[in-house]
Amino acid sequence: MIYVGIDVAKDNHDYFITNSDGKVLFEVFTIPNNKEGFDNLYQRIESVTDDLTKVKVGLEATGHYSYNILGFLLDKGLLTFVINPLHTNLYRKSLSLRKTKTDKVDAHTIAMMLMSDVNLKSYSNASYHNEELKLLTRYRFDKVKERAKLKTSISRLVNILFPELEKLLPSLHMVSVYNLLIQYPGAYLIANVHLTKLTNLLEKSSKGRYSKNTAVSFREAAKNSIGSIMPAKSLELKHTIKLIHELNSEIDEIESQIKTIMDKINSPILSIPGINYRMGAMIIAEIGDFSRFNSSDKILAYAGFSPSIYQSGQLDSSHSHMEKRGSKYLRYALYNATKYVCHWDSVFAIYLEKKRSEGKHYNVAISHAVKKLVRVIYHLEKTKQLYIKTA
Repeated sequence: MIYVGIDVAKDNHDYFITNSDGKVLFEVFTIPNNKEGFDNLYQRIESVTDDLTKVKVGLEATGHYSYNILGFLLDKGLLTFVINPLHTNLYRKSLSLRKTKTDKVDAHTIAMMLMSDVNLKSYSNASYHNEELKLLTRYRFDKVKERAKLKTSISRLVNILFPELEKLLPSLHMVSVYNLLIQYPGAYLIANVHLTKLTNLLEKSSKGRYSKNTAVSFREAAKNSIGSIMPAKSLELKHTIKLIHELNSEIDEIESQIKTIMDKINSPILSIPGINYRMGAMIIAEIGDFSRFNSSDKILAYAGFSPSIYQSGQLDSSHSHMEKRGSKYLRYALYNATKYVCHWDSVFAIYLEKKRSEGKHYNVAISHAVKKLVRVIYHLEKTKQLYIKTA
């Protein structure tokens, strides 16, 4: 076997190539992070073996710096391993008590890890899909969070410009309301618009839900409004609504790509009532390879749902809190998915009600339901069975 260790950096990568007999084929050498450098590496690998299936390449998971070289190696069909830097560090320390952390040493260490076969798992097409899914779900998460902040700004601005409007509607954040405010961003503007024009705008935007009566109530409220006349705030309101429209379009595009990948993965967790593509994708992306976990409890711990334990001498805490470590994205997805599952599936609904009847706070009861859901997800993914909903 041929072992290639790579220490990834921003501008240059360090490489070390050896074989299973321990013979150094290429001492640590540096190549630039570009096409010429990648081709140079591949030529050196080809020069020491005719059988690329006997080549193992390892590199540390260094975020976006490793994406390009990883893609190149996978395209060449090389068996590639992405290693947690923590594991590299621990392995290096096990070899020597001296502090010898350098790029050249890391390249050598990674090659030695591959040679010792320390329970490493190769990067596959499934890993690629999972990484792509993780990027998309986290990107969507950030966009939704950004949109939520803008919606808060809408509420703040309306409270300045037309505070009475919120009491006339179930929500400010509707297409019809946004269309109204983007054209007439202020009570003084709505108060002076022609009633027919206002009626037509509301009817068209709401698809007939709001009629002349609504237009009349809006205009009357606007005429008696205490809202301030502030052109600067009106402009801010218009621009904020436009930003939300743009974000809606971007989120739709992201979700379309997420659905495409989820259709390829065909995960059985989508058969659980209440878990849609969005939450299902985030759960799958954050957990990744289920074989990494030998029990559902390990997934709970990874998500930060395992209770923290406090003990000091004779004192032992009886009111444990969630650790809230690990993946905040997985914790978010599991918590929100569980709320919907408890609504749509009778088994989970009964379980939640049972926990509530025991006097547990809603959030605590949901956390118990999360544990139950993770056990179900773990079983479905391991067995590739679909969820069977009971009547």
